[in-house]
Amino acid sequence: MSDSSEFIAYQIHDATSAYRLETAPIDRQWMEDTPQRFAYRCLPLNMANQNGWVLTCPVSFRAYWYGGDLATDLEIRFDSATDPSVLSHFGSGVITFSLPYLFRTPPGINLWAKGPSNWPKDGVQALEGVIETDWSNSTFTMNWKMTRANEWVQFEAGEPICMLVPVPRGFAETLLPRIELIKSSPELHEKYLVWEASRSGFLTGLKTNDPDAVKRGWQKDYFQGKTTDGGAFDGHQTRLNLKEFEKPE
Repeated sequence: MSDSSEFIAYQIHDATSAYRLETAPIDRQWMEDTPQRFAYRCLPLNMANQNGWVLTCPVSFRAYWYGGDLATDLEIRFDSATDPSVLSHFGSGVITFSLPYLFRTPPGINLWAKGPSNWPKDGVQALEGVIETDWSNSTFTMNWKMTRANEWVQFEAGEPICMLVPVPRGFAETLLPRIELIKSSPELHEKYLVWEASRSGFLTGLKTNDPDAVKRGWQKDYFQGKTTDGGAFDGHQTRLNLKEFEKPE
């Protein structure tokens, strides 16, 4: 049994797994390719990129969906060595990765198995699932749904194919959602208006080539955790420091 903080990946087979388990990287190629790498200025993107662990693809292969519902309507061609853990099992153009781990999370913590955050892949979409890994004694698969028939989609060995994000079970159900006019909270409304005026003025300055706005390039207040009244939020994060999985002795 795991204690209140252990997150364990029990390897099913003795042989070294080709599915690497590692902390999710902050970098994304499409973000690198944006002008002056401006996409990294979006802190919410950066935080989502890192928020979990990833399993990497064990082998390079191509997939081709003929458009039908049968398992045989999906063709998988390996670039070199084959891997039986990558297969067409469910049909309907779904690629299945049979993961070689049984995960155990702390009591009350589910595991959200999803596609790597902000990692678009043309022609195929990651299917996501939430699993009660604090008690289940079974493994689960990671699946990707082909979205375009009659086109090859390439997966490379080492690219992330599954992101693991622990989430407290039942937490969302404890929340009491409601909608209110922002004017019902005068203090928040005032702070929002200050931010709105600052944002509008900055965007106008960029359009009119205002020297100060051009020099700043982008507003960094949220990135730096600064509030509209000049203060700072103590718990602000700009980077995560997840621990890597320890290897068995």
